[in-house]
Amino acid sequence: MKMRLAALLASVAVISLVFASGLQAKSPNVAKVDSLLRKMTLEEKVGQMTQLTLGVFTKNPATGELDLDKLRDAIVGHHIGSILNIAGQAFTLEQWHRIITQIQDIATKETRLGIPILYGIDAVHGANYTLGATVFPQNLGMASTWNEKLMRKTGEITAFEVRASGIPWDFAPVLGLGRQPLWSRLFETFGEDPYLASRMGAEYVKGLQGDPADLSSPVHVAACMKHYIGYSFPLTGKDRTPAWIPERMLREYFLPPFAAAVGSGVATAMVNSSEINGIPVHSDSWLLGDLLRKELGFRGLVVSDWNDINNLYKREHIAETQGEAVKRGVKAGVDMSMVPFSYDFADILVDLVKEGEVPEARIDESVRRILQLKFDLGLFENPYPDKKLANRFACDDFQRTNLQAARESIIL
Repeated sequence: MKMRLAALLASVAVISLVFASGLQAKSPNVAKVDSLLRKMTLEEKVGQMTQLTLGVFTKNPATGELDLDKLRDAIVGHHIGSILNIAGQAFTLEQWHRIITQIQDIATKETRLGIPILYGIDAVHGANYTLGATVFPQNLGMASTWNEKLMRKTGEITAFEVRASGIPWDFAPVLGLGRQPLWSRLFETFGEDPYLASRMGAEYVKGLQGDPADLSSPVHVAACMKHYIGYSFPLTGKDRTPAWIPERMLREYFLPPFAAAVGSGVATAMVNSSEINGIPVHSDSWLLGDLLRKELGFRGLVVSDWNDINNLYKREHIAETQGEAVKRGVKAGVDMSMVPFSYDFADILVDLVKEGEVPEARIDESVRRILQLKFDLGLFENPYPDKKLANRFACDDFQRTNLQAARESIIL
């Protein structure tokens, strides 16, 4: 048994090294990032680590009409660096173009340093938050095709239509394994097999980002592997509830899809909302630091899931105060907090740095990754929607690919 375990761990380590070798080379934008970082105040840095939901600034959810005063207060007054969409708000291309343009106008023209906003969205099976988009089968259906080329093609189309909407960051793919039939989100996975999930997930990342990755391309987006790690295996089957996963099982089953995505150059990662073996993942420096960064070699941005830094205090109760929750999450390795409604995270983190509880060097690590992604996406050159892409949005070729995916996903 000991020999088998040793062999297993050794094989995983080798696989991890192979995957890590596929990481993107050092970006040519490093000097630009360092130059900009030196100009930033502490408040501006922490603002970049803060992500709010669009609903905070929305007057009319049906049309996406924004309250520009609230938006201006967030971007100019609080220096926020990222905004995300929420469920229930799907817009036309024209509405998205207006929303993104208004956001980027304020960010680039009314702030001291002109840093663009990084907008993220859950386009998990096509550009599902843009009306009229090409919407593919969910991941479980796509896994049923066993067609890697088709998987990559759906990623390319999704990236095109998300970027056509003016959005550069896609919170996909889901790389949890579907091994808990009671879990309500099983359909979001590529199924129970780590090999199949690894192959399909890696191809999807390449489709979203390009192969090799070219995030500055107007038809690619930054991918986000989620939810790292073990999120899909809750003991009770209820969403966002604890999992019990021994390390051997974690490495043998749940780690390979994420390792494969890292090997494909995935730009970002989203953290498991719950806990593994009694430790909330948002506070687990071994999972977020030792395993993800040191062993797998992941260099990208780590974003929390919805309200999960605060949940260390409110739900998991491992922090006595909201401040301790922020401290634990940031020191464990979270780069950006999906807050999503208030400025508490930013205000608290500024105080923690000033009090010496969190080193400013740790803040610089996260902000460097955030700025790096913005430069790599070409947002400093042009943060606005490319309206010419509308000509191919949901075109006949995309629909034929969708029909092929639907047909091949059918199983008996």
